[in-house]
Parts: sequence; structure tokens; C-alpha cells
Amino acid sequence: MIGDIVGRPGRTIVRQLLPQIIKDYEIDFVIANGENAAGGNGITQKTAQELFISGIDFITTGNHVWDNKDVFNIINEEPRIIRPANYPVGTPGKGYQTLIFKNYLPITIINLSGRTFMPALDCPFKTVENILAKVENDSKIIVVDFHAEATSEKLAMGWFLDGRVSLVAGTHTHVQTADERIFPNGTGYITDLGMTGPSDSILGVNKDKVIQKFLTQLPVKFEVAKGPMQLNAIVVDIDEKTGKTISIERIFIRQS
Repeated sequence: MIGDIVGRPGRTIVRQLLPQIIKDYEIDFVIANGENAAGGNGITQKTAQELFISGIDFITTGNHVWDNKDVFNIINEEPRIIRPANYPVGTPGKGYQTLIFKNYLPITIINLSGRTFMPALDCPFKTVENILAKVENDSKIIVVDFHAEATSEKLAMGWFLDGRVSLVAGTHTHVQTADERIFPNGTGYITDLGMTGPSDSILGVNKDKVIQKFLTQLPVKFEVAKGPMQLNAIVVDIDEKTGKTISIERIFIRQS
């Protein structure tokens, strides 16, 4: 599972490194957060296809999913892309999807957005409860991308879902946390997967632009940074029969 992919640098390092990672770790299925894949804002049909060709099987998103209007051309048609499930009823796209892997194994991926320091959406805890009532009898392997700002909210979701899903992985902050673990009832967890994109940056953005914003408090047009790149991810081994996480390993690769 790959942390937030930011712009062309993020797509480039995925294309360069992911095939070898898949080979080295014997990866079966790759999930990535792609809400910033198109120029650092949103996702388009073209950038999504580039990620799929690079080896990504499924794309989750977050609060920036609507930043590029091209997403409305694909969000209802592409079953491999979802948006947070706790958007109001009637919002385009789906908040979760169950895929049949290897012609026999159901895998359910759920996307949720936090509410602390984030847009006011429906309760993610109640939303995921409603989804689990629909899918937990049909799918042992359930992966949750919790796109949230607050560490406490992400940890609360991890404990809330322990033993009920296979993995809770946080996204959104673009800073990888060193707290990967397996909760007592078998749910894998990490507070934030991190960011895949330009490493000499501030959350993927040109650092001078961000510093200027902090210094002046005036509007500044952000742009994706250039230079060295990084890839942040986790590799998780999940038991097919029980849906419990067996192991979780953090990956941080930085290119000079």
C-alpha cells in the first residue's frame, strides 16, 4: 500500500521502483492513494491509467479528489477508484469496492475521511459500521484507507476496527509515521503511509513557496517541487482464511 502520490515525481518513482518491489516482496495486490497524482491536485483519467500500468491495482483518494474536474469523467465508471465513503448520499463515485482477486478471493477496500481539522462530512465511524454490516460476511480481507489529519482520530479508528478489518492505514499528512503494528485482534495499523513524490519539498510542494506563505500570510500559488524523489509504503501479509494481518513492514526509499 503506497502513500499519497504527488504529481509527476510521484508517478515517476512509482513507475521506476514498483515493478522491482513487487518482484522482491512477491506482492499480490497494490493499493495507492492517488488524490494528488495529477499535478499535485486531484486525479485524471490519464494519470490513473499511468498508475495502473505501473503496477497499481487500486486507487483510493481523499478530500482533494475533486480538485481536477476530469475526475467526474471517471469516478462513476472506473471500479478501481473510490472516494471517501462518508461523503453525502448522491456524491459521485463509490466509497468502497469488493473485488474478486485470483478468481476466488474477495478483497474489500474502504475509503474514509476524518472530520477533525477536515471538511465536515458524515461520521466515518458510523459509516464504516454500516459498510461492514454489508460486506463482512462476504469478504475476509478488508482494507481501510483512513484519510485524516489528526493522529488521535486515526488511532481511534484503528482500535475501533481491531479484529473487524485486516488493515487500517492512514493517509493525508504526507509524513510517514514509525508506528506500524498489529493490534491484539489481528488488524494491521499505521497512522500515516507517508508521501510518494519529491523529497526536497514541504509535503510535495516547492518549499520556497510554502515558506513564503508562512512568512507573509499572503496568497501563494503552490507548485509541485522538483529534484530528488521518495517512495513511502507498507508491505502487509494477510492470512487469506482469517483476514488477519500476519506481518507489516514499512518502506521508505529516497533517491538522490
